[in-house]
Amino acid sequence: MKFIPIALLFSVSIQMFAQEHRFDPPWNTPPESSVMFTVPGVDNVPDLFGDINDPQLVVFFAGNQFMCVDDLISAFKIMHPKYERIFVETLPPGILAKQIDGGTITIGNMRITLKPDVYTAGKNRIDKMLPLFTATAPYAYNKLAIMVQKNNPKDIKGLQDLASKKVRISMPNPLWEGIGSRIEEAYVKVGGDKLKQTIMVDKVKDGSTYLTQIHHRQTPMRILYDQSDAAPVWYSEAYYQNMIHNPIEIVNIPDHDNIKATYIAGLLKEAPHPEAAKDFMDFIQSATAKSIYQKYGFTTE
Repeated sequence: MKFIPIALLFSVSIQMFAQEHRFDPPWNTPPESSVMFTVPGVDNVPDLFGDINDPQLVVFFAGNQFMCVDDLISAFKIMHPKYERIFVETLPPGILAKQIDGGTITIGNMRITLKPDVYTAGKNRIDKMLPLFTATAPYAYNKLAIMVQKNNPKDIKGLQDLASKKVRISMPNPLWEGIGSRIEEAYVKVGGDKLKQTIMVDKVKDGSTYLTQIHHRQTPMRILYDQSDAAPVWYSEAYYQNMIHNPIEIVNIPDHDNIKATYIAGLLKEAPHPEAAKDFMDFIQSATAKSIYQKYGFTTE
């Protein structure tokens, strides 16, 4: 038996571990602290941003806007320097809605009891929650695209190609992700109920459709780590992965087969920081905020 030096084995194991996590989030720039301690795959909380201790403003964003948060909060603080401590969550909108309803959420061993001042989500979910808000306002728009691996090895050209048993799909669970229901609308639009049945029932049963719990994180990672071949996503999510030079490609969906999302912000009636909430509602409708959303692939009209 050939002897392999322990140092070499250790080096190989470290390289393999690093390789396994080379695309892991957070993809945003974390805030500076005296101790920077993020361990990929172990202690990594990419959808909680900023100051959790005694915040002066708490915003719950539907998670697919995570890429905008750094620029949004920086610009807001420049406009309103009195707000130094801001806490943001970018979890799936259905999960955030449950958190608002129940008052708490636990992630790992951490229990959060903060109440939001502002909640943002798609129009359908905001409409269902209207009694909770004193004011609402649309501020950005999106459309669907298909995220695929670099060079598009399965030659995906449109939504109908996702019906193939050879194509592994990453799909948001409609139970808590609004995009899931909107994608189902697009399936019916393109291929009728048969296409929806194939992708959302038959392929779920045989394992070639994977239903995510947190689509905006799991789906890019599944594509990047060769666990899925294709995924319907909001266009901005695929656009952002290109921005940060991750090896994915975008398959555009024609407008006649596509659907449009409207993002709406709601000011909570029970907002703990009503003045800050009002200031943020004004900000998110401003030209500055709109330019940030445009930077990351959203549209604002």
